[in-house]
Order: sequence, then C-alpha cells, then structure tokens
Amino acid sequence: MKTNTTFTSKALNALGPLLALILIWGLFYTFGNQAIGSSEGIESIVQQTVVIGIAAIGMTFIIISAGIDLSIGSAIALCSVIGAKMAMAGSSPTVVAIATLLTGAVIGLSIGLLVVHAKLIPFITTLGTLLILRGIALGLANSQPINAQEANWLRFWLNSLPENMRWLIIPPGGWLMIILAALAAGVLRFTVFGRHVFAVGSNEQTARLCGVAVDRIKLYVYMIGGAFAALSGLMLVSYQGQGDPTGATGYELDIIAAVVIGGASLSGGVGSVFGSLIGALIMTVIRTGCTLNGIDESTTRIITGTIIVAAVAIDRLRRKSA
Repeated sequence: MKTNTTFTSKALNALGPLLALILIWGLFYTFGNQAIGSSEGIESIVQQTVVIGIAAIGMTFIIISAGIDLSIGSAIALCSVIGAKMAMAGSSPTVVAIATLLTGAVIGLSIGLLVVHAKLIPFITTLGTLLILRGIALGLANSQPINAQEANWLRFWLNSLPENMRWLIIPPGGWLMIILAALAAGVLRFTVFGRHVFAVGSNEQTARLCGVAVDRIKLYVYMIGGAFAALSGLMLVSYQGQGDPTGATGYELDIIAAVVIGGASLSGGVGSVFGSLIGALIMTVIRTGCTLNGIDESTTRIITGTIIVAAVAIDRLRRKSA
C-alpha cells in the first residue's frame, strides 16, 4: 500500500505540471481567443518562454542544491547589454558568446564565493547583487537601451520564422532551449556531479560526511546558473533587438516560480529540468492568454502573483506529505 502511494505521489509530481499546462492552455483556447493555438500564437509563446526557460535551467541546479538567486534578472539585463554592445562594436559571434557566458559564470562564481566562504545567506547575498548588477548594467549602457537590430546573427535565434524555415515549427532559440534542457537533465540524472547536487540539497551535513565536496558543488551550481543567465541575456537581445539595462525586471520571480511549479522544492533536494521548462511555459501561456483576451496588466500581475504564492504553498504541502 505504501509503495503504491509513493508511486502515485511521484507520478503526480512528474505529470502534475504538464497536466496543469494542458488544462490552462485548453481553457484559454476553448473559452477565449483561439489565436493562442495558431502557429503565430505558439511561436510567440516559445519566443517569450525561451528567455525565462533557459535561465530556469540554471536556476534548477541552484534550487536543487538548496540555494536561491534573486539577482538573476539583473544578470540577464547586464549580459544583454554586454552582448549587444560587443555585437554592435563588430565583435565576432564566437567572441560575443564566449565573453557573455564568461561574464555570467564570473557573476555566479562571485555569488558562490560570498555564500560558501563568507558564509552569507543566499537570499540576502543575491538581493544585494541584484542592485549591484543592475547598477553596472545602467552604467555600461548610459541608462539607455543599446540597439542591436543590425546584429542579424543574434536576431536569428528568436526572430519570426521566414517562409523557407517554417519547417522548424518554432524559432531556433526554442530548439536550443530544448537541447540544453536535455543535456542538463542528463547531467543531473546520470553523472556523479548531478547526484552530488541532489545530495547537497537533501542534507548538506550528511553529504559532507559522505565525502561530497559541498563547497565546490555550491560554487559550480552558481556558476552554471550565471552562465545560463548570460545565455538568456543573449536570447533577450535576440527577442527585443536591443540590450536593455532596465530589461528583465521581475524575471527572477518568474524564473523561480517556473522551477517550483515544475516540481522543485525551495528546501532543496528535489527538482526537474523539464519540469522547470513546463513551469516557464505555464507562466508564458497565462500571460499570452490574458493579453489575447484583453485582460489588463494589473489583473495579469495579480494572476501571476497568485500562481507564485500557490506554487510555494504546494511546495510546502508536498514537503509535509513527504
């Protein structure tokens, strides 16, 4: 009986977010504007999800290890400014990509060092770095968006598909997100590093006693989170056509909510990369559905906030039942 209950609980945790996504999309499609089911509607949903989804992949590693990063929105904005500025200065795509990813990794490393060696609480640490990174982004861009419309190689990832590329169904950035999610899921599930990330999040002291290099794992997960935030910043430039120092405001809440909705626990030790992507899709479908049906921004924000609170409440109930 206990085995059946455990299996049912795991099945609900795995399938719950997917069923919620199907239900929400079905409600908007059936009782609202059916444009949400058109090829243009799906393309728009994917374009908006990629920025949140890629960052959510990195955040999944952090949350599974029982960490948190409230500065990820500011990191995305800063990396979008750096990417756009370098692209418009004539740097090659390879140089732009490497420099931006390294910037994100260094940001993550800095946060990790403060958490691991200075023993600062991740919540407070990243609340401070949120302001620091936003200030650096504003300074680099002179508080103005950097136009990157002419960087065709960068716009390519999330531009609307031309007729000769309709066979892709979704923009290339969407496929990139799926491939990265598959690789990240493989790392978490099939590698020693992945098992150590879960071990640290489940019980840090026990992991230390078992010989896990806890401090090193924490540094790595924050660096991974920073690198994915940097890539998300490049996708933001691709989608908006500019590097905006004020962009990605509030994204940290969407990203964290996506990970928790996808089945991760804020207490650590539990999480799924593909669940996080489904959580990101849920957030985007709700926003898109509200927009298509003429629901004003204030109501949309209330709905989004309610979902975040509900996700945390569900996480708490899940931990109690466990």
